[in-house]
Amino acid sequence: MHPFLKKLLGFNWVLLALMFALLAYGVYAIYSATWMRDASFYRDQIKWVIITLPIFFAVSLVDYRWVRFGALPLYLVGLAGLVATLVVGSRISGAKSWLNLGFMNFQPSQLALIASILVLALFMSRFRTLHPFVRLLGCGAIAGAPFVLILLQNDLGSALVWVPVILGLLFIGGLPKRYLISMLLMGAAVIPLIINFALKPYQKNRILTFRDPSLDPLGAGWDLNQCLIAIGSGGFTGKGFKAPNTLNELGFLNATAAHNDYIFAVLGEQHGFIGAVALIAAIGLLLLTALYVVTTSGDDLGRYIGVGIVMMLFAHSFENIGMTIQVMPITGIPLPLVSYGGSFLLVTMIGFGLLQSVWIHRRVVT
Repeated sequence: MHPFLKKLLGFNWVLLALMFALLAYGVYAIYSATWMRDASFYRDQIKWVIITLPIFFAVSLVDYRWVRFGALPLYLVGLAGLVATLVVGSRISGAKSWLNLGFMNFQPSQLALIASILVLALFMSRFRTLHPFVRLLGCGAIAGAPFVLILLQNDLGSALVWVPVILGLLFIGGLPKRYLISMLLMGAAVIPLIINFALKPYQKNRILTFRDPSLDPLGAGWDLNQCLIAIGSGGFTGKGFKAPNTLNELGFLNATAAHNDYIFAVLGEQHGFIGAVALIAAIGLLLLTALYVVTTSGDDLGRYIGVGIVMMLFAHSFENIGMTIQVMPITGIPLPLVSYGGSFLLVTMIGFGLLQSVWIHRRVVT
């Protein structure tokens, strides 16, 4: 059999099927959230699916070990994009985290994250025998620069995604548990300092109203209250597709974020508890399948890349769903494969391509 054909037939079909199912459901979800206002969003999402699918297949079929030649340049491009965003970026919802490229708005923090995962995976796989503290310093240097730049953009949501990603990589990389526990304790200790001295007033209000939306029901607590009411009003089976007089249709859910950050609230209102649990179960099965792919990797590099991608997807899913059900503060973060957005879909499809590459090339050990 020709090697190319063998690779095509060698996909992890469960992961592929789940990815396509959630992509299709995402287009439906975006249409459900916007049909009463603007039908262009779901059409744009279809275009982005068509654009990113060839990229997904290309990344899947190329041996992931080739990232050793492209990871550092991609990382430098990501850093340059973050710096450019601070200088000439667009401010949306309080965060200066977008670059207007003319044909699209792009969020460099997403590219910087996946590039950092690749560089961290290379560093940890090559220098596994270094003293744990030296490895920790190296990882801190690699992740620290983009993380600080993202914080300077006031993009708290994207910054939070880095925490489970870095911890997951350090854990799978064999860092002693005492280091990880010390990091968690120090992180918990500085949280009050960050809240009081590093966050903007609107970010502080989001955290305060996260536990008690009634503190500012018409301001910072409004979006959370409407998400909770929408999901609760869906009941067990939901109000149904295109049901009249939903909170989303009436405009109580933020119209600029209903198809992105608050997509889970829209779906919870329409499809109720059953629909919400089904979506969470599908995402959970996707992540478990991805973790299984990681366990089959033929080397450390594949395992580290896979864990980084899985933790990125998990963090986005947990934050996006959690902020609509009062488990996480409102930060503004998309749901992988379901929320509207071209740049995040591009990064997500690259991530899935890397996972498939790890699976396809798992028997090729170098």
